[in-house]
Amino acid sequence: MRLLYVIICLLLGLQGHTQNSIIPAPQELTTESGQFMLTDKTTIKISGSENEQANYLAKILESGFGNQPAIVKGNKIKQEQTIILQINSSLKNSLGEEGYKLVITPKTIVIEGGTDTGLFYGIQTLRHILPPDFESKANPEQKVALPALTITDKPRFKWRSFMLDEARHFKGIVEVKRLLDQMALLKMNRFHWHLTDDQGWRIEIKKYPKLTQIGSIRKDTQTSRKSEERTGRSHQGFYTQEQIKEVVNYAQDRHIQIVPEIEMPGHAMAAIAAYPWLGSLGTTVEVSETFGKLEDSFNISNPKVVDFLKDVLREVFQLFPGKVVHIGGDEVDYSAWENSEKIQKMMKKQHIDSPVDLQISFTNTMSNFIDDSGKRMMGWNEILGDDIHQIGNEEVKQTLAKSAIVHFWKGDLQLINKAVSKGYDVVNSNHWDTYLDYTYKRLPLEKSYDFDPIPEGLDEKYHHKILGLGTQMWSEWIPTVEQMHQKIFPRLAAYAEVGWTSPSQKNYQHFLDALETLKLRWNHSDISYGQKED
Repeated sequence: MRLLYVIICLLLGLQGHTQNSIIPAPQELTTESGQFMLTDKTTIKISGSENEQANYLAKILESGFGNQPAIVKGNKIKQEQTIILQINSSLKNSLGEEGYKLVITPKTIVIEGGTDTGLFYGIQTLRHILPPDFESKANPEQKVALPALTITDKPRFKWRSFMLDEARHFKGIVEVKRLLDQMALLKMNRFHWHLTDDQGWRIEIKKYPKLTQIGSIRKDTQTSRKSEERTGRSHQGFYTQEQIKEVVNYAQDRHIQIVPEIEMPGHAMAAIAAYPWLGSLGTTVEVSETFGKLEDSFNISNPKVVDFLKDVLREVFQLFPGKVVHIGGDEVDYSAWENSEKIQKMMKKQHIDSPVDLQISFTNTMSNFIDDSGKRMMGWNEILGDDIHQIGNEEVKQTLAKSAIVHFWKGDLQLINKAVSKGYDVVNSNHWDTYLDYTYKRLPLEKSYDFDPIPEGLDEKYHHKILGLGTQMWSEWIPTVEQMHQKIFPRLAAYAEVGWTSPSQKNYQHFLDALETLKLRWNHSDISYGQKED
């Protein structure tokens, strides 16, 4: 593998190869003459506050050389063949919280960031320049030649998200950590963790133990859409709160914020199976083994049910230090509410005219509760009340709380324009462009790469309201890790570049060239990846 890498470098030229080996592509890159010779004698120099990133880089170099380099502190630079890590707060003005500078000369490598996060991302870029098998520990290196260059870089969007649905098929902590590692390498900064749904409740809640004792286990699983066939096997799994804390810490070390999703008021049948008094129908007693838009929802006319949801969120707040909590809010089957005497009575008492308005009213209750807890609510774009499923919604009279983040996944793109013009922040996850469970025929790599979170024609004064993008790995029909990898990779790399790189710097052919190097790295990381068609 190392020989293949050397051949590629020789064919492309060392500098040309480096320019086409970094994903996401940097905003500015210039190459110079000469090269820095990285060896097991190279030291890492810091002034003090960079200690965490110095230790992180030292472990990377140890994996390639077999021994950990020395970390030295001091303000004066005397020694050559040194990697210098610097937090330079003045860079925040030009490069923001996540930007960095990487300068390689024949004598030194200097990585600067306005913050610790910027420094971390500079190290990720250095990793891309190293041979793709450097960190595999297969054969310790003696030295690595790195081309002289200067990179000045910062992200286009501040929200660069990957979502993993574990409610449908549980994957486990080892796999989650591996995905976080790949996100970090690609400078993605939000892990959206879909932890509850009709088919499974995957997070321990101390106050309500049956959520995992009952809600995390389904007796069987549907094999394909609208099919009566089943796998004939039970499926189960959940994360203890200690495991959640472990994953949160692991993500924080990689500058990734976890956004937990606790579905409400629909997609609730696993919770209702655990505590049937939560439901609207009074008939749900088992975790669903079928997928799709299902009928039961939380009975939000019952104050005890609302209190239950607040109790759950209180424990979620304690586990996840990030500022955003996702409450889902999608695909609510309103028939359960329309046929519920208690819910109809409550609607009449509160002068709520339609189930759409009822959902918005409930969502605002949860949004205010989340706001009061010092966090911010996010939900799929049904929370605005738009008729994205074309079911003939009545005129919407309720107004969604302005603090809510709208997660767009379905409907006319003009709905994004409508949302931002009303003051809402939007994360664009248009399903035609971002759903990783789709085949490569339906969503080819080039289409993923060409996705722009800012809709065509959106007035420039609203561009700042588009926080960024999310790409989603829904797992209904993706039971195994290998199947999941082939859906995620290589498209995750394309979305990383969509989120980070400005359109003027994007080049699909350059991306494909860099992807070949990244695939060599994946070959050493037990990651399989899909092809262009399936």
